[in-house]
Amino acid sequence: MTTTAAARTEGTDTPYALTHLDALESEAVHIFREVAGEFERPVILFSGGKDSIVMLHLALKAFAPAAVPFTLLHVDTGHNFPEVLEYRDRVVARHGLRLHIASVQEYIDRGELRERPDGTRNPLQTVPLTEAIRQHRFDAVFGGGRRDEEKARAKERVFSLRDEFSQWDPRRQRPELWQLYNGRHAPGEHVRVFPLSNWTELDVWQYIAREGIELPQIYFAHEREVFQRAGMWLTAGDWGGPREDEEVETRLVRYRTVGDMSCTGAVDSDATTLDAVIAEIAASRLTERGATRADDKMSEAAMEDRKREGYF
Repeated sequence: MTTTAAARTEGTDTPYALTHLDALESEAVHIFREVAGEFERPVILFSGGKDSIVMLHLALKAFAPAAVPFTLLHVDTGHNFPEVLEYRDRVVARHGLRLHIASVQEYIDRGELRERPDGTRNPLQTVPLTEAIRQHRFDAVFGGGRRDEEKARAKERVFSLRDEFSQWDPRRQRPELWQLYNGRHAPGEHVRVFPLSNWTELDVWQYIAREGIELPQIYFAHEREVFQRAGMWLTAGDWGGPREDEEVETRLVRYRTVGDMSCTGAVDSDATTLDAVIAEIAASRLTERGATRADDKMSEAAMEDRKREGYF
């Protein structure tokens, strides 16, 4: 009896192969289990955004029927979308998870951080994040970053070493041949882990559709009061918008990515279903961050500069 390189589905002549979503899921599940075996105090960054939602879904799959052996961490800017925070709390309660919240507002109230003139707090997340990692002694921190999002994130390995100051040095990147991940680190250092590195935005949405994953409704087209600034539709709010010369109007929009209200733009859309969103993403020629994140447009190297300081 001979064997072939490709296994065949029982009772047919059809070669068995994983779909691309199965392969991505398998890789991510392997990464979660690898971290569980190598590290003592891992944590998952969870904001209630779609990438962190998919990441948590994969973690639940990786360890089922047991509980996820990690806590969650959210850096709350104080300018997050209310519907996303409501979703975050509901999911944490549903799965009986433990959530740490690092509050930017608390740092501002203590005088340890200062509000920016433009009102955005996204760049202010670095200090609460790095101090939470140090305080709780997290040695592996899962993030939902993907290489297709932004050129600085394209440089990341799956296991990305951070020094004792949570800073990233691209020159210290380690080879990851044959999915062999090196989690060694000195005391005070930690590793950022990116299970979705090889996913695209379209992959994420197709996986959400396949798995029937619930999302905050902000990701689907809805009527919202917005105003235009720097070519983006921003949500009106107490964070500093709109100004006197900026007119608020009600538009049918949705969000491709979710962050601080002050720097996350909506896109005009009538996509109210998963299929419609997938079709819209498939036709897009702009990445979600390139199209809707003002914080990435501050300079050519805005993201890389923040990553070097400790941001994700």
